[in-house]
Amino acid sequence: MENEIIKQMRKLHQLHTYTSLQMHEAVARKAGLSGTDHKYLGFLLEKGQMTAGELSNLTGLTTGAVTGLIDRFEKKKLVKRQFAKDDRRKVIIVPDTEAIMALFAPLYKEFRQKTDALIASFSGKEIKVIETFFLKAVEIMNETTDKLNNK
Repeated sequence: MENEIIKQMRKLHQLHTYTSLQMHEAVARKAGLSGTDHKYLGFLLEKGQMTAGELSNLTGLTTGAVTGLIDRFEKKKLVKRQFAKDDRRKVIIVPDTEAIMALFAPLYKEFRQKTDALIASFSGKEIKVIETFFLKAVEIMNETTDKLNNK
């Protein structure tokens, strides 16, 4: 019985992941981006400004691919390049949070409302279990990513 529960939960987790990818791809297309570009913008929103090298390390993209990514974002006025004050050879990528939010907020409005209502339907105790699952799942994914990246 226990193995069946684990299989069922693994399938649900995979279904959630696949469905999430499909939704984010659809949102990205509506915003005029690719799905991966959309998620990389999320890194910039979450972490804030960073160097191109830091973005390369975070995403696993080559520095050349990051340059193309930044070019695409800059063309859409979602980020700007700034020279570091202490070293003009270093370029800082600065996200335009207002522009990014203006682009994506309308596309996520209904999803957020429904997700908020779903979360509100759980008890405090149930929320703690869900939170624990997500935190531990993220930790496992980060460990796996680090091992695969030989960190």
